[in-house]
Amino acid sequence: MKSRGYKKSEIVLITIRGPDGPGITAKLTGILAQAKSVRLLDIEQTVVHRKLLLSVLVAFDKNGAGQAPVMKDLLFAAKQLGVNLEFEVFDSKLFATGGPDHQYVVTCLGSEVGAYPLSCIAKALAARGVNIDKIGKLTAHSLSCIELLVHAARALDPKRLTQELLGLATELDVDIAVQSADLQRRAKRLIALDMDSTLIQTEVIDELGRLAGVERKMQAITKSALQGRRHFGEALRERVKLLRTLPVSALERVCRKIRLTPGAQRLIRVLKHLGYRTALISGGFTYFTDKLRQRLGFDYAFANILEIVNEKLTGQLIGDIVDGHRKGLILETIAQGEGIELDQTVAVGDGANDLPMLSKAGLGIAFHAHERVRKQTAHGLSKGHGLDSILYLLGISERELARLKI
Repeated sequence: MKSRGYKKSEIVLITIRGPDGPGITAKLTGILAQAKSVRLLDIEQTVVHRKLLLSVLVAFDKNGAGQAPVMKDLLFAAKQLGVNLEFEVFDSKLFATGGPDHQYVVTCLGSEVGAYPLSCIAKALAARGVNIDKIGKLTAHSLSCIELLVHAARALDPKRLTQELLGLATELDVDIAVQSADLQRRAKRLIALDMDSTLIQTEVIDELGRLAGVERKMQAITKSALQGRRHFGEALRERVKLLRTLPVSALERVCRKIRLTPGAQRLIRVLKHLGYRTALISGGFTYFTDKLRQRLGFDYAFANILEIVNEKLTGQLIGDIVDGHRKGLILETIAQGEGIELDQTVAVGDGANDLPMLSKAGLGIAFHAHERVRKQTAHGLSKGHGLDSILYLLGISERELARLKI
């Protein structure tokens, strides 16, 4: 750290604490502004439940006579304002000309992120040479989401650090995500979501299997495909064959029963308001994705096409299968067409066939995913959070959301 030549000055840290109110900062900085022998070097203010903490770093000319009068005026003003004011001589060698070179954001979500989870996380970060600069909450009325701004002396891989903390997250029953604290985090412009068990709380093909009387066979094939034990395309064709002769009316019956995942509407509504492009990329069927696209206002929707003849399913698919590889390709194609870098994309899914899409996105999120998928994905949400908790990973607070009024 460099002191920027303040050897001929005395640096003083002024700390103000007390009840918050309008005019406090204006009054105190006004006194500093009138003093010719004072230079403002840094300032930071925060308010916690209407309690003010204001820190001001100033440099006084050592050979000037104005330091004592300024301090006297500040103390008198603080007393009038009903706040406490303290002075501390600050070592100029500690004065940094810029922020830390390697800064990261650690987001922790749980039913309640209390003292014990926070202490465990802080200890784990310290063991890896990571220092905490700032802590704040993203939720408004609870401690269910906390954000830590941290830095390290050397560059870290955020994805690797997230995976290293996965065991701790499981033990504490919380979700932990580490991201670089740079512009890319809040510069995302495209989100792509899987449909079944992600956007909606249903595995559509299993519901169709139930109506066709082949529920158990369907579920067994689905389970093996989601866990990656069977190639997705092969498993899909095998399941679709079981639906041969099922009437189109059965599709509509399933469609009427579909329930959105909690937070889905809010997530899409907020992101569209912020200018995001939205895509639904599913290994399911266009009959359902098209309806969801219309209902929620997705910009894009991709899925498999069921062949229908005489108002009945033939047990065949039309065109290429939207498997894992194709999901990743579709994400890339949409981003390229929109002029969006992959680092500016978000992808959300729960199954093995979502892994290519999740790995290519700037922010890949395994949502209530199978263990195998969670272990291979940089970030995950699995502790009962709704889809709108993704907004926290984008650095958006509940307070900011309340101001949107949408």
